[in-house]
Amino acid sequence: MTVATVRSRAICGVFAPEVNVEVHLANGLPSFTLVGLPDVEVREARERVRAALQNARFEFPQRRITVNLAPADLPKESASFDLPIALGILAASGQISARTLDRHEFAGELSLTGELRPIRGALAMTYALSKGTVAAPLRALVVPLENADEAALVGNMTILPARTLLEVVSHLAADAGDDKGRVIEPHRPAVRLTPPVHPDLIDVKGQKAGRRALEIAAAGGHNLLMVGPPGSGKSMLAHRLPGILPPMTGDEALDSAAILSLVGQFAPQRWAARMIRAPHHTASAVALVGGGGNPMPGEISLAHNGVLFMDELPEFDRRVLEAMREPLETGKITISRAARHVDFPARFQLVAAMNPCPCGYHGHRTIACRCTPEQVARYQDRISGPLLDRIDLHIEVPAVKYKELSSKAEGECSRLIRDRVVAARQIQTKRLAERKGMYSNADMQSKDIQTFCRLDSAGEDLLKMAITKLGLSARAYDRILKVARTIADLAHSTDIRPENISEAIQYRSLDRNLWNI
Repeated sequence: MTVATVRSRAICGVFAPEVNVEVHLANGLPSFTLVGLPDVEVREARERVRAALQNARFEFPQRRITVNLAPADLPKESASFDLPIALGILAASGQISARTLDRHEFAGELSLTGELRPIRGALAMTYALSKGTVAAPLRALVVPLENADEAALVGNMTILPARTLLEVVSHLAADAGDDKGRVIEPHRPAVRLTPPVHPDLIDVKGQKAGRRALEIAAAGGHNLLMVGPPGSGKSMLAHRLPGILPPMTGDEALDSAAILSLVGQFAPQRWAARMIRAPHHTASAVALVGGGGNPMPGEISLAHNGVLFMDELPEFDRRVLEAMREPLETGKITISRAARHVDFPARFQLVAAMNPCPCGYHGHRTIACRCTPEQVARYQDRISGPLLDRIDLHIEVPAVKYKELSSKAEGECSRLIRDRVVAARQIQTKRLAERKGMYSNADMQSKDIQTFCRLDSAGEDLLKMAITKLGLSARAYDRILKVARTIADLAHSTDIRPENISEAIQYRSLDRNLWNI
């Protein structure tokens, strides 16, 4: 046999399309040619595969070897093709049987000694395999042992962990009926999940309004902006948001884990734990939204189904902030390059914090602000109106008084608040059950708002007066209704009451240019 085909997976964003590794041996001067848009990492497989085969005591064919990675128009950018290329050469040269190759998919990087090294994107590959055609899920996926726990998190899939190329060859021989072979047993994950430990809201002194806004944000999946002087507790509140968010659904956990797997940051022990990402204000647009020559996810995608905390919001580059406008609205980001387009999910919950002015004390009760009105205006104008419009809740976080700091009384703990949040999310899940991809009130579109956010005459009058007097935009109108719906859900109210509308309007303070800190 001079032609062999081995199946593998490429990584294209969060997708892992199937790739056929076709190996052809022909007479002529010895050569090793890779075609099918391989990048540098894949082209270097020639030397790794040659050394691995020779050190594993296989014969490396002294013939003209052509390896085609099909489809040819799909870029191939991973060392995970080492293993399928090596198996294809062995099958094409008759050193192993090709009968059982169709029942498997292979991914793994080879060391020069034939050992298998871990790869990026193993979970994304398994997830794609599970979502494939009717026949595809019947295939077993052979991966390096270090990736087995990660890959096995996708249910109903057969994951075969291997340490070396010889183990894979032995398994294929046994699967073909050779008594000398040894079957690799399907992996059974033995991962001990580590419950995430988040700071507790019971540690926060004062800030009653901030705690309330945080609960509403968690209950409805709303974005939140906190404005206050240095040391008032903005970061403290932000880092306690993940601790009151509801548990992830199975699909959410898989989506989040698949993205982290692409950059090698996924730990199976933290399965279904909501991420909180906190990029520094010097982060570039590529670091935040993703990109590069080989497009990789940015912070907004790594925070998918979790929290993105942006401290010192006005200190971020203006172009970086404006790049977030589309993903905040659509929940995804498209990275476009000349030869390809890659989509990354980016349904994150934004929590931002900022000072009211450069010195931080504009409007402070006791400390005088040193900034001129022009400096204050320029500082505040670094946050554009369209970006502010996409943030549902704007709250002021004043300096904590000494009486509150020294008080021995404790506020509510995160567990009690989380119980209320979970109850409110359950109401939303039932309400939005027929809306695919919607998990919270923040996901509602205009037609959903018209259906689920109906007001009585008193609520209509109140909202009309607010829109007219405050000059709020159509987007702000929708977001007020979403927040009011969440407030009503927390109160287990079927209808949105005027007091819910009134409270929701109060969270649009920056639309009214109020900075009474």
